[in-house]
Formats: sequence, structure tokens, C-alpha cells
Amino acid sequence: MNRVGIVDVAMTPGVETKDYFLDQVFRVSKEVLDKAGLRREDVSTIVSASSDVFHGGVSCANSYYWDAGAAFLKNGSRQDGESLFAFIYAVMRILTGHHDTALVIGVCKGSENPDDDMLTHFFTDPFYQRQVGLNETVAAALQKREYMDRYGITDEQCAGVVVKNLENALRNPYAHVKKKVSVDDVLTSDVVMDPLKAMECAPKSEGMIAMLLAKEDLAKKLTDKPVWFKGYGSSMDKFYLGDRDLLDGQLGNAAQKAYDTAGIKDPKKEIDVAELCEPYAFQELLWCEDLGFCDRGEGGRLLDSGATARDGEIPVNPSGGVLASNPYVTRGLYRLAEGFLQIRGQAGERQLDRKVHTALAHSTHGFAGQCHAVAIIGS
Repeated sequence: MNRVGIVDVAMTPGVETKDYFLDQVFRVSKEVLDKAGLRREDVSTIVSASSDVFHGGVSCANSYYWDAGAAFLKNGSRQDGESLFAFIYAVMRILTGHHDTALVIGVCKGSENPDDDMLTHFFTDPFYQRQVGLNETVAAALQKREYMDRYGITDEQCAGVVVKNLENALRNPYAHVKKKVSVDDVLTSDVVMDPLKAMECAPKSEGMIAMLLAKEDLAKKLTDKPVWFKGYGSSMDKFYLGDRDLLDGQLGNAAQKAYDTAGIKDPKKEIDVAELCEPYAFQELLWCEDLGFCDRGEGGRLLDSGATARDGEIPVNPSGGVLASNPYVTRGLYRLAEGFLQIRGQAGERQLDRKVHTALAHSTHGFAGQCHAVAIIGS
């Protein structure tokens, strides 16, 4: 009786709306509690993910939305930057035995903020890197060029990720960008930062999400289909971009920690669906290598083989992924929610045709995958 279960989830679509920020937070928080038959008073602790000024547009973010998120006069905490961290903080709070339920809230109203590249420019130190205009897209362009040069990854293979994911998104009512495109459409889109094309870069999306967790015995009372936490790992690379090998990052370390905790020996065979955070199309190929779905440098061939398609051996991003919807701070929780819905058989038109027992959710933060988090959940 020491497992933590996900009871239910509620989230908003990624498209821009005129809805008031606090109304959106309130709606997802109330919806997930209503699904479980709980009141605000029944929740033991709250953990939120937001990014204040940078991706939230406000200062002291949790003070601003705390009451709308069912957290008024509650034990709570806020995580800044990566929402899968908020998830594991909530899991650990329950595992201590001090809390029997936890509400995880992810808050990001991207439509009201500056462009992500303007914001990620401030990731850099003000004395050296900021002076040369470094931002997340510049770092990704350097990473893609190195990936192509070292392993022979082609523009066509990178474009194939866009084609696959945006077509998958056609089945997802929460997606921001969903359309059928061709490889030529991607390759002829504007060059954003050589060699990155516009359609290879994720949009800027909205995304409010609430996820209810509970200890094992209570989770079984609140729902007849709890999805269990199985494993987690995270790892962060060096700060300065020039100190890193951009093709040998920390995702492998994070994934191995998650696999060890979940008892996974062969991820390609044991994971039924993977939801990856791919802010730039080529990164899905690279992340698949780091996660052990294929050998180093084989990400393009894995895509070409059809293994990552909806009906493939290891479906990757049947939701459309981050290329289809990119609420910067909350995208990790969205990946987890998609895995949760697949396991529950509640993913609607995007539900896979096979039984899903185990799902992997991944998110990344910082230049060229500086920080990675991986969560494993299962039935």
C-alpha cells in the first residue's frame, strides 16, 4: 500500500483564447476534483508549475493564482520551469505519508507573453552569452547541424517528424496546430535559423492543466482505473553551451534512473507509448536514441522504418507532441496526461489500437536539452 496513483486529469486546449487566466486555472482545478467527487477542502497538498514573469506574465505567480487553483490556505509549493518536476514533488509528498492526496497544477498562458526566443534569451548569463544573442532556437540550430554532420541525419527525416506529429494532432482536440502537411511543405517553409525551418519549430501555446494524485488505497476508492507511478529520473547538464557535447546530453541518465525504478530492461519492448517533448523536430529523433529506442545515430532510420508511427512498434507522440501544442512550462504534464489517457483507454480518436499498459512521458528545459525529466506510469 505504498503506491501513488493518478486519479484523473483536466486540461485546456493549446489554442489562443480570450479567456481570463484565473478562470482557466479555476476550471481545470474544479473539473478534476469534480471527476473524483472531492471538494477543495479534501485536498491535502498543492504543487504548481509556473514561471512567473517569463512564461506567466505576472510576478509571484502562485500568490496570483493560488486561490483559483484550489490552494487557498493549503499546504503547497511552486516549481518554476519544468512541470514534470512538480509531478515528482507531489509524488514524494504522498510517499512521505504526510499527505494522502495532491493536486498538481500547471499554468501557462502563452498567448499573453513575448516570443519564447525573447524569453529564453534571458537563460544566458548577462556578461558573455547574452551579448551574442544566444537563445533556445540558436542553440537548437547548432545542435541540429552537429547531428546532421556527425550522423548523416537528413532534412527529409527531420521534416518527417513534423508530418507524422501534425497528422497525429488531427485526432487531438487539445492540440494547437493540426494539419496534414508534406515533407516538401516543411522543407520550403521559411528558414528561422539555419538549418531549422519554421515548421520544424514548436508554436507558442496556452496550457492549463490539473492532475489529481492519491495514495494507493484512496486512489482505488476515487476511481476504478487508477494509473500508477512507476519511475522517474531527471538530470541536468552544464550551463555553458560550449562546455557540452550537444549530442551526448543528460537524457540517457534521466531515462536510466526512471527505467531502474520501474524495473524496465528493454524500453523499446516494454514501453507501449512514448510522449516526448520535441520543441524542434530533429530532437524527437535524438531523444529516441537517448531513450534506448534505437542505437546512436539511428533516430532517422527509426522514423523511416515506421516504428514511431501510431501503429508502429514504439508509437511516439500519438497526441502530436510539442510540435502540435507547446505550453512552455506545462508541456511535461501534458505529455504525462496523454500517457495517462492512453493507459485508461480514454484518449478518444487518438487512442492507440493496442492495449497500453506502460507509458513514458518526457520533458526538457534549457538550451539544446540542458535539463531532462522522464516519468514512467502504468496500469
